[in-house]
Amino acid sequence: MADFPERFSTKRFSTPLEELEIEDFPGYTGRRSKAALTLSLLWGVTVILHLLSWGSWVVLGLTAMLTTHGLRILLAKPSAAVVPLPSTAKPADAPKEVVAKKVAQAGAQDALAWPYVSLLVAAKNEETVIEPLVAALCQLDYPASRYDVWIVDDNSTDGTAQRLQNLAARYPQLRVLPRPAGAGGGKSGALNQVWPDTQGDIIGVFDADARVPRDALRHIVPLFDQKAVGAVQMQKAIVNRAKNLWTRGQQAEMALDSYFQQQRIRLGGIGELRGNGQFVRRTALTHCGGWNEETITDDLDLTLRLHFSGWEIHFLLHPAVGEEGVEQPLALWHQRNRWAEGGYQRYLDYWRLIVQNHMVPAKTLDMAAFWLIQYGLPTVALPDFTMAVLRHRLPIFLPVSSLVLTLSMVGMFCGLRRNRQQSVWVCGLQTLWGNVYMVHWLLVIATMAMRLAVRPKRLRWVKTNHLGSEEDLRVDVP
Repeated sequence: MADFPERFSTKRFSTPLEELEIEDFPGYTGRRSKAALTLSLLWGVTVILHLLSWGSWVVLGLTAMLTTHGLRILLAKPSAAVVPLPSTAKPADAPKEVVAKKVAQAGAQDALAWPYVSLLVAAKNEETVIEPLVAALCQLDYPASRYDVWIVDDNSTDGTAQRLQNLAARYPQLRVLPRPAGAGGGKSGALNQVWPDTQGDIIGVFDADARVPRDALRHIVPLFDQKAVGAVQMQKAIVNRAKNLWTRGQQAEMALDSYFQQQRIRLGGIGELRGNGQFVRRTALTHCGGWNEETITDDLDLTLRLHFSGWEIHFLLHPAVGEEGVEQPLALWHQRNRWAEGGYQRYLDYWRLIVQNHMVPAKTLDMAAFWLIQYGLPTVALPDFTMAVLRHRLPIFLPVSSLVLTLSMVGMFCGLRRNRQQSVWVCGLQTLWGNVYMVHWLLVIATMAMRLAVRPKRLRWVKTNHLGSEEDLRVDVP
């Protein structure tokens, strides 16, 4: 481990993002205009394909290309697990002299063997969950002198500030940064306010409801040994998954996401950040100019910025970071609409860089395929169904829809088996319900694309309320 600092050193990749040319469509400025143009093009193409005698052949050709890409992803072998750093925990039954020697050796090697990590949390009215989070972050199995914890109190109006003040007196690693009323930028603004003052070679970000495994840093840090890796995303697990059908669906959704993340990265495709449990190399974050305060999904925006700048994003399957699933359908609807809109906005913002292929071809192809699956297909569902009814025929995109359903079923089943190690029958039932649950994304994307095209959008950080119940805290994270 003595040579870790040399292997951990970084270099610049590609062009800094602020020097890249980011422009709007000619004659179309602003996201609403670009969204309207995109919607018109997608709907227009759908209508034209219905009217052309050979339109179905175009769709079959698209289906064949997506099938080829999908099979490559499903058949890809996952990357080998990285050996974690050694534990610094003191065995309970070890002789005192052995413990003292181990502690002395670890202290002498701290500066050489352990990269410094800064952990950030943006908290607003989180009194129900902030104490267990801080306790977990300040007791990680990592040398205490080689990491610190920063909590940004974003003008909380409940008891969060008082609880943080008490916690700061208990944990020397904890730094609390109050944020005044009216400070802009939402979560991105809070993170941008604090990260320049940190000293971490690696910067980790957690949500306030995160359940952080004690050995998380020992598994995360070695992944940055590869110089091209700019960020790492931990797998996310729903800690209250047994609560109801909605939370069970979210757990299946997370399994599907983690499976495709691993497979896509293995093929040289796009790895994505998911906010909670994301770690970014300081050099890469500086390269990208920090977090974008003009977006409602800072993690998805930073994902593209990192890839445009030439960095790779890796994925950690185990251990997983836990988070609370949304328990009510209305709250789920609002959360998913925010995620969908933020994900869609990044393509509107960076369309020229994508078209100009500022990434390697494998990433551009992978991004195009998943854009068609995630955003393109739901957006054309309404005109496709309307034309099918008017012309008394099946929807023209039915072959693509069938392919997407197949990929979702197979990917979710494999993800559940890989993550949960449960029986085939249990995973099969979870897969069936998970795909029924996933239908809500079709409505979310379709309505979001229309709403964004006609209504002006004011950026606003919509907070998801966290319950932090005792029952949830007892649920094990896989």
